[in-house]
Amino acid sequence: MNDTKVVMITGASKGLGKALALTFARNHWSLALCARNEQALEAVKQEALESGAESVLAIQADGAVEKDMDRFVSLTESTFGHIDVLIVNASIFGPGPAWLLDYDLSSFQDVLLTNVLHPFMITKRVLPGMLQRKKGTILHVTSEAGKTGFAEWGAYGISKFALEGLAETWANELTETDIALSWIDPGEMDTDMHAIAVPDCDYPLAKPEDVANVFFAIASRKREEVHGKRFEAQALMTKGGVSL
Repeated sequence: MNDTKVVMITGASKGLGKALALTFARNHWSLALCARNEQALEAVKQEALESGAESVLAIQADGAVEKDMDRFVSLTESTFGHIDVLIVNASIFGPGPAWLLDYDLSSFQDVLLTNVLHPFMITKRVLPGMLQRKKGTILHVTSEAGKTGFAEWGAYGISKFALEGLAETWANELTETDIALSWIDPGEMDTDMHAIAVPDCDYPLAKPEDVANVFFAIASRKREEVHGKRFEAQALMTKGGVSL
């Protein structure tokens, strides 16, 4: 079990998270998955095992709750002995398109908890094990909304601005280590979250499974090729696969 490659993915029950799980499964990795929806997560676990995963640990957990993330990491480390790759994917959009003037404080806080404090908490919890092994890769999922303040995207866009600053700070602090940390903008995809954000979308969208291939390619590269970099996934997608 200790020889197998292990990836942790948060928010793995649907959308990009599910696509990531199945991509790593097809490449025969062991998976540690978490999501709030236990039934949907169990379905992903079974599909991942059928797709070729070495082993799958699926834990119902809320990314915004510190004790849930601590339990998730502890169970992963005790089950597999190590973590090779962490993909911090769990995210929420919050209320549908809404002006900031109409945003209530509770909804704003919920988005920041999941989209900013969750990446901080789980990265902080996973790093000690990676530093001890002198090996590991951490990928944070950002967004175009982390560089452009889109009207009516509210706390989601603001949270991604914060995430980009968080990821860049982590990367700079890890400069003298063996750990690689990158942040990846998957672009617009055919997901439930995009349907909430752009309910009247009338243009073609990328498939999460195609975007997931980019994440796998980045996770498989040498540290010096990816550390401290921001990637736009769809710009790297080619007919032949992924161009890095």
